[in-house]
Parts: sequence; C-alpha cells; structure tokens
Amino acid sequence: MPGPAPDAWACKLDLSVHEKMRLLGRPAMWAPSHRHLCLIFLLACVFACVFFLLIHQNLFHSGLDLFLLCPDRSRVTSPVAILCLSGTPVNTNATFSCPKHPASVSGTWTIDPKGRFGNQMGQYATLLALAQLNGRQAFIQPSMHAVLAPVFRITLPVLAPEVDRHAPWQELELHDWMSEEYAHVKEPWVKLTGFPCSWTFFHHLREQIRSEFTLHEHLRQEAQRSLSGLRFPRTGDRPSTFVGVHVRRGDYLQVMPLHWKGVVGDRAYLQQAMDWFRARHKAPIFVVTSNGMEWCRENIDTSRGDVIFAGDGQEGAPHKDFALLTQCNHTIMTIGTFGFWAAYLAGGDTVYLANFTLPDSSFLKIFKPEAAFLPEWVGINADLSPLQGKAES
Repeated sequence: MPGPAPDAWACKLDLSVHEKMRLLGRPAMWAPSHRHLCLIFLLACVFACVFFLLIHQNLFHSGLDLFLLCPDRSRVTSPVAILCLSGTPVNTNATFSCPKHPASVSGTWTIDPKGRFGNQMGQYATLLALAQLNGRQAFIQPSMHAVLAPVFRITLPVLAPEVDRHAPWQELELHDWMSEEYAHVKEPWVKLTGFPCSWTFFHHLREQIRSEFTLHEHLRQEAQRSLSGLRFPRTGDRPSTFVGVHVRRGDYLQVMPLHWKGVVGDRAYLQQAMDWFRARHKAPIFVVTSNGMEWCRENIDTSRGDVIFAGDGQEGAPHKDFALLTQCNHTIMTIGTFGFWAAYLAGGDTVYLANFTLPDSSFLKIFKPEAAFLPEWVGINADLSPLQGKAES
C-alpha cells in the first residue's frame, strides 16, 4: 500500500494538541486564560470577606472568643475583652485578675462610675457584691481604675472600651440600700447606675472588701510614719490610741441647707464626739483631716493638747488624708462617703452625725440612716435649730 504523500504528513505534524488528543481518543484538557484566573481570585476574595464579617459579627453578639490582653500577652478565651492595666496585679488568690486560664463565667456586669473618691469606692464594692450574688463576672470601667488603683490593690479586671460600646447592656439603677430584687437579676449583661454606698450590699463580704481596699504599701508606710511621729503637744509623750477625725465641708456647706434641708457637722458636734472618746479611751489623740482645714483650726477646741491638724485638705488628691484615717484605731465622721469608708476600713469605734436633716427633707427618700451606718456605730444628733429657725421665719 503506498504511503501518504509528504504534504499529508506535514499536515499531521501541524495538528494542534487538542486535535491530536481527539484523534487519539483522549479528552482535551481546558487551560484557563489569564482573565479566568483573575476572576477566580476576585471571587475568592469576596467570599473570604463575607465569611470574616459574619464571624466578626457573631463574636460581638455572642460575647465569645475575644482576646484577653494580659501582661504575658497570651491568647486565651474570655467572654469579653479585658485590659489588664498597671495596678491590677496577677494574684492567684484574687477573685479575678488576668487569669492564665479563663474562668467559666456567664454574663458580664459593670457599673457606671460617677462622683468622687468615696462614691466610687461604694460603687466598686456594690458591683463586686451584686455580681457575685447573681453569679456574674464583674468588670470596672477604665475611669474607675484610674481613681482607685493608685491607692488600693484592687483586683477586678478592667473592661475594654470597645466591648463597652458594643455590649448589649441592660441598665439597672440602684437605690442606696439592698433590696431583694437585686439578688435575682436574670439579665447577663448589666450596667449598674446610681450612687450605692450602703453596707447592706456588701457587709457579708467584709473581709473581701477590706482586702480589695488594701492600701499600697508605700501609702500605708507613709501614714504609719506620720502617726508614729505624733506627740502630745504639751507633754511630748507618744500616744497609744489614735482617733481619726474627718470633717466634711466644701460643697456640702451649700448643698445641705439649700437643697436637702440639712446641716454639716458643727463645733458642738465635734466637741461631743471627742468627749465620747475621752470618756472611754485613755489619752486618745485626735488626728483631724478635712477639706476645710482653716475652719477646723478656728473651731475645734485644742485646749486639752490632744488635737493634731494633720490633713492637707487636697480634694483632688485625697490619698494622704484617707491613708491617715484608715491607719487610726477609731473614727469620728460627719457626713459623706469619704468618712464612711475611712471608718469602715479602720474598724474600732465610730461616732457619726445623726439626724442631720429636717423630717420633711427629700433627702430621706434616697437615704436610709439604718442602711448607711453600721448598727454598732454611735450616732450623735445634729443641731437642727438653724434650719428650724429659718423654717419658722
């Protein structure tokens, strides 16, 4: 049989790859073009972005698998993002402090910090107690940490601002005494509001509260040095019993009579309170602090030689005065949360100003004396005659 002509062989040699595969009975392979590859890449990017957004949204709504930022920079699972700032020590004995392994908790509680030093101490203690009572984890705001951490060895973790902004908070406004409903709060994400500072919220945790409000060692030592250096002015003897005296003045001089139909501690009250201690304790010395030190020097009787004006009166930086008061054995307070906490942490005997408003004062709608002062504390009634005289006129 004659072979193919040379031209026919040339045609076969010029066949494309696809034609050769077809002639051999094999399926042809598709080779994507550059345009096809670009389209596939773009589609993959779109699907990846959609997937990431869905996961990110679910994280914020469920409150799961966010980062816990602690000093060891380890990544752990937590119901919220936490910023462990300086002043929040890693303490294995603490209720919660930057754990290496997250605690199994359900829900998150915080409190809206308002007011000054004593107010925020009350808010911190109430948050801690109510969160524990309801089986929730407590977190404080960065602004509260900035107020309390320079003074105390607090352990509650700090809530990250981005979590605060996105969390589905339910606000719960508190009045200033414990109520049964506060022990049965079902919502997992709660932001407490108000100015709670009643022992009825947290007194069952007194040792834990006192531990939270432990002074930093340098503040405690400074206060101890100041007290140990005190001498009776007349004899030069070293006292053995220290009574801290806190006299609240400042804005209360206008707020109490004009808004609340009330009074602040006056000269007569302070004299009665100091006499109460003189009758029960041998040779006490009275360590006076106030945001009105000039008034104290002019109105407190120093004729017995047992009064020391030790406070610096700096309202913006009350650390020194507060540390002094807590290191005393006993306390005389007038009104206000600063004096309450000084007495609560010092322990010992406490004398306070009682019945400092008229009976028809609206202050009594938000303040219950029996929930404000511990039962063992001693109250001395305020002199309301200046207010009663104005009412009659």
